[in-house]
Amino acid sequence: MELNDLLRIAGIGLVIGFLHIFFEQTGRKEFSFFLFFVAYIYITVEMLRFLKVFFTQISEFFQWLSMSV
Repeated sequence: MELNDLLRIAGIGLVIGFLHIFFEQTGRKEFSFFLFFVAYIYITVEMLRFLKVFFTQISEFFQWLSMSV
């Protein structure tokens, strides 16, 4: 996981947070809920991508470990 990935997720989180507050204050709770739902799906996809990279690296480490023995 790189710093760019973390900054992108944090930036998107801040924008979604501000939009959520804006929609709540203007009385458009359905937009606020829809925005939350889309953000949840986005974060889930990003986490799955990070987990894929993590388990790939763990697998490569164990392959390297078994070759060095």
